[in-house]
Amino acid sequence: MHVFLIILALIVLLSAGGFFAARAKAYALADAGRINSRPSHHASFVTIATVVPAMLLMAVWMVASPLLIGAEIREGFPESVKEQPASAQSLTFNTVTSVAYGLRQLPDAARERVAEDSSQLRAVLAKSGIPLAANPQPFVLKSAERMNALSAKSSYAMAAAVLAVSLISLALSFRAVKPQFQARNRVEQVVLGALLLASTIAILTTVGIVLSMLSESLRFFAQVSPIDFFFGTVWDPRFAAAGETGSPGQFGLIPLLAGTIYISVVAMAVAVPIGLYAAIYMSEYASGRLRAIAKPLLEVLAGIPTIVYGFFALVTVGPLLRDISVELNGLFTGNYRNFIEAQSVLTAGVVMGIMLIPFVSSLSDDIINAVPDSLRKGSLGLGATQSETIKRVVLPAALPGIVGALLLTASRAIGETMIVVLAAGVAANLQINPFEPMTTVTVKIVNQLTGDLEFNTPQTLVAFALGLTLFVITLCLNVYALYVVRKYREQYA
Repeated sequence: MHVFLIILALIVLLSAGGFFAARAKAYALADAGRINSRPSHHASFVTIATVVPAMLLMAVWMVASPLLIGAEIREGFPESVKEQPASAQSLTFNTVTSVAYGLRQLPDAARERVAEDSSQLRAVLAKSGIPLAANPQPFVLKSAERMNALSAKSSYAMAAAVLAVSLISLALSFRAVKPQFQARNRVEQVVLGALLLASTIAILTTVGIVLSMLSESLRFFAQVSPIDFFFGTVWDPRFAAAGETGSPGQFGLIPLLAGTIYISVVAMAVAVPIGLYAAIYMSEYASGRLRAIAKPLLEVLAGIPTIVYGFFALVTVGPLLRDISVELNGLFTGNYRNFIEAQSVLTAGVVMGIMLIPFVSSLSDDIINAVPDSLRKGSLGLGATQSETIKRVVLPAALPGIVGALLLTASRAIGETMIVVLAAGVAANLQINPFEPMTTVTVKIVNQLTGDLEFNTPQTLVAFALGLTLFVITLCLNVYALYVVRKYREQYA
């Protein structure tokens, strides 16, 4: 890491020097006659040529070097280790890696003591915060020392190669600064390539997520019937510890899906009216001074961690609703018994709706403000009142953006976990009473992937099937939002 920072600093210095030198040369050429590109384009070209090839070489080197060093270390293992299964060899290699890292952290005196007596290695590393399960064999220490030596040689070789490439690129690009050189086109090509790379990374990331969930979901459906999963009404996974076998249990999706939709609907019922009305007021009625104060205060809600909302629901909202239900029940029936549980769909929905208010209000406010003011003035000039203008002109014009804001809010509600855990519980109940606890898909994804479990059992693979289900639900929301936007979009000449 120390060598990497030094290389990075030198590349930055070289690029900065190349930038100013190329710009000065371009200005001198411009004074002597007409040049094809502006001096800033020539300077940017030299900077890019100095940085990009060197950084690409460094990235490739940092990826390939550990692989080659690892292969060399594995090749040096004793024959008795090479004959072991791949998992055992990987465990040995991981031990070598840990020891190599530990040796780099030790002071010289401790390193010399370990070299003289390898039996002290475990105790010395433990004092440095690097625990080992057992005292490693002598060949492990030798392999670790060899790994450190190869890594050091690789770092110095990388430094020399990267700096050489950077200097050569700097020299060649600086020579290219001439009156007829089209530096602007070269810079724009690089920027276009960077934009294309960014979009490709985003697309490939999405494809990778989908493929990973799909592959693990297929493994799950090979052990559990898709009909039992998608149409089952009982959620009882029957957790099994690592190495245990037995009945996989029941993986009915319906209770989790019902809880997810139920809590999200309650949250949207709270967030959408309040957030949308707040956006309309701040955009159409509030003064500039009030808006400058109120909008940042409202957006503070978006910055509060969801765990804080969960504690707020657990300590305040849940007990409050429970106590109110006790008083109401006693007032009307004489039986002072609560009919609203502290952990319930209502509690989670109300608190989640409060959390979602800034998503609706802030996004809708920006969208409403983007409606051309000429539409408002035209409506008012034709005799419409301000409320009629908002209802018949502003909101229809802003409808596509508002639908997008509501879609984002719905997706945020569907993916919430911490508030549901603390405010609605983890019981996978299938019922329609909003005063009783339920749970969601995201909560069960967390539950299924925590604990000492085998990673190839239905109890853990079901998490990927649940994640894929959430992905499909969000995709359907997007498709429906596009349909609504296209159907109700107002066309203006």
